[in-house]
Amino acid sequence: MDRAQQRPHPLGLPQGQRRAARADPQQGCFAQRLQCRLLPCRPVSAFTRNQGHRPFAVTGQAQATLLGIETSCDETAAAVVVRDRTGAGRIVSNIVRSQIEEHAPFGGVVPELAARAHVVHLDAIFARALAEAGLALAEIDAVAATAGPGLIGGVLVGLTTAKALAAATGKPLIGVNHLEGHALTARLTDGIAFPYLMLLVSGGHSQYVLVEGVGRYTRWGTTIDDALGEAFDKVAKLLGLAYPGGPEVEKLAAIGDPARFAFPRPLLREKRLDFSFSGLKTAVRLTAEKTAPLTDTDVADICASFQMAITDIIRARTGTALVRFAEELPDAPPQIVVAGGVAANRAIGLALRQAADEHGARLVVPPAALCTDNGAMIAWAGAERLALGLTDPLDIAARARWPLDDLGRTGQGAA
Repeated sequence: MDRAQQRPHPLGLPQGQRRAARADPQQGCFAQRLQCRLLPCRPVSAFTRNQGHRPFAVTGQAQATLLGIETSCDETAAAVVVRDRTGAGRIVSNIVRSQIEEHAPFGGVVPELAARAHVVHLDAIFARALAEAGLALAEIDAVAATAGPGLIGGVLVGLTTAKALAAATGKPLIGVNHLEGHALTARLTDGIAFPYLMLLVSGGHSQYVLVEGVGRYTRWGTTIDDALGEAFDKVAKLLGLAYPGGPEVEKLAAIGDPARFAFPRPLLREKRLDFSFSGLKTAVRLTAEKTAPLTDTDVADICASFQMAITDIIRARTGTALVRFAEELPDAPPQIVVAGGVAANRAIGLALRQAADEHGARLVVPPAALCTDNGAMIAWAGAERLALGLTDPLDIAARARWPLDDLGRTGQGAA
């Protein structure tokens, strides 16, 4: 037997047994199978009732190493992150498996397929994250996992797996709000201090949020219909572009004429910070129908005109948000963080830079790989909460909906 065969798996489970268990449809999801192996087939609820959640003494000056698990949508991700005694963070490993190939034939994310893919791949993903970090599970100080919001099937897979790992090792569990993961990423990458304004733009969310501390969030504006990423994907689909649609629209917009079609800018002049993209999407559909049959030039021009309308809206809205920030927090340096997958769009990034410059604000955009869903942001949010002594019981519930500003109202926030 060679050295590779002799090397223990991070969980101490033989590879052959794990493959056999995965192939057995009678065994249920991976998280349940893992829990049975590690907890002699006692369900997490029974473990929680009988033994409770073991407290973990930690202060802001303690170094902590966390495993983070993210399964809220169509990325299966895990990472190991260290938060040192100064509060600075370091990513030790960050593994993400995209499900684009599974969902591409359907033109969008299919929740059932997403959950099944998490079941199949999560064990290998977090094992790889541990292996690349050079750590065994016992060397992790705590386990963090997305507890919502998101597609409930996927959230359950990741959260139940994290519960099993935490219960088996006696380590703390932190159920992370997925949006808080995005909100705190800039503290990992840039060390930004509180308070700051965040613009979250993704497939499911478009929000301005005031971030005053871990768990202390106030939503200033949100979409009243479609999220920005959703609008990009729907426009791409009606134009017959490949999935995922956002990057395709951006690519064609770069070669199109943004002045050819005069699309509306909903709510552009209003002082409130809400978004509305449904009317813009409808205008694109009507224009496409009127112009049909569409040539390649027509499609590029529609994409360019659509993206120009979006950037005008983002620039104006962000300017209004920065004015409000200065009025409500006159002693705080103006700074805005951008998070979410749509932040990778270069035209939107330029519009945000222009708005920030116009108002003398600092703009922080984490690397693109950390704007999209990933395990590092969940591990880091868990580390921030752990440093404040904020952990969760093993019976924490998964949530399909979980507004970020609910954290403070439920007592889960801290300065």
